[in-house]
Amino acid sequence: MDYKKTAIEILKAVGGKTNIANMTHCATRLRLNLKDESIVDDTKVTDIDGVINIARAAGQYQILIGIEVPKVYAEFEKAVGGNETLEEANDGSQKSGSIISNIFSAISSIFAPLLPALAGSGILRGILILCVQLGLINEKSGTYTIFYAASMSVFYFLPVLLAFTSAKRFGASPYLSAIIGGALLYPDFIKLMGTHGNGAMTTFMKIPVVLMSYNSTVVPIILSIWVFSYLYKWLDKYVTENLKLVIVPLISLAVMIPLTVIVIGPLGVYGGEMIARVVNWAILHSRILAGILVGGGWSILVSFGIHWAINPIMINNIATVGYDYICPLTFACNFAVIGVTIGVWLKAKDSKLRSFSLTGLVTIVLSAIIEPTLFGLLVKNRKIWLAQIIGGAVGGAYLALMHVATNAFVFGSVTTFPAFIMKNQNNFIQAMIGLLISLIVGAVLAYFFTSRDEKLA
Repeated sequence: MDYKKTAIEILKAVGGKTNIANMTHCATRLRLNLKDESIVDDTKVTDIDGVINIARAAGQYQILIGIEVPKVYAEFEKAVGGNETLEEANDGSQKSGSIISNIFSAISSIFAPLLPALAGSGILRGILILCVQLGLINEKSGTYTIFYAASMSVFYFLPVLLAFTSAKRFGASPYLSAIIGGALLYPDFIKLMGTHGNGAMTTFMKIPVVLMSYNSTVVPIILSIWVFSYLYKWLDKYVTENLKLVIVPLISLAVMIPLTVIVIGPLGVYGGEMIARVVNWAILHSRILAGILVGGGWSILVSFGIHWAINPIMINNIATVGYDYICPLTFACNFAVIGVTIGVWLKAKDSKLRSFSLTGLVTIVLSAIIEPTLFGLLVKNRKIWLAQIIGGAVGGAYLALMHVATNAFVFGSVTTFPAFIMKNQNNFIQAMIGLLISLIVGAVLAYFFTSRDEKLA
């Protein structure tokens, strides 16, 4: 694929840069907020080399490209002139899309750049646990400590990383934002809590301050940088050019760090914990129902591109308690898709369909990307999609019933199996059984639901 050519052709097909209100990308899709979607010819877009399919969801025009989307996005950003150009062009105008669609867009753009780091760190953590269990590494050794630091630093310093990506999304200075995140983790600030932990008190200019532990937190820093973006834009607009170098960072840090630790931070911590507790409570008290809904419905959420609303909850669970019960249920979906590709490959006679199924199988097994199979096969054949949904629901119900958890936020594939390695060795065994159930049910149903003369639509 010629990334530059693909990007330029997409830009022309969606109406040029004057029709773009905002742009971002996730793991597989170029996500555009367009001022007028009606002028876009979907056929022209899907005919572009490198484009697999399109979807209109969550107030966005989503162009499915696959795992090469970051390279296409880089060229697309050059062709448009960057997000800064869009901000200037849209300055003073109403934001495109509803509040809900803007939230989805923000979540996607904030977390997408961090997914490789989160996934890689999680897998390393799983391998380290396995090495300890096998007696290959001693927990008191320097080797263990170094590997542990390598696997856990992304979670400990999550506020700094999220500050940077949030600033890119909200239009604030990424570097000043990172400093705000870093201040929350500064050793002397943490020492103020003493042995009390969350809820300890101090004062700032005689104002009471509730101290919290912000390492591994998600919500507080995103809220803080969202607020900071308004202050930063106001300062950038009204402070004269010859004073910006000093005045903008001075006021930014002097205002935002106290404001964050006094107001925004505690609200964010308690708010994030409350959301996570509600979701985890629902899973713990309705395990089978949760397994059916998430395992069976995940592909539907992915098809609309709104699964990003749930991802931060999983990331928050991993970062704060070290494990998550939702992530395994998404594995059930992926392995049901793998099963479906096997069933179709075994039953269909059409060489193109069998080749497409086999390609989809390999893609999911190695990279956990289901979108090509989802849009290229399942969406176009509802009976086969139903087979996948049932397979994911049955496997998901088993995983939930067995309390299967992951130690990392990862996408479901064979390469991410180390995420199931926990101190409780039964967790891995039950995970493999649950995923095998999803795969077998999906394969068997797809085999019966597929006709011999089925074609690749």
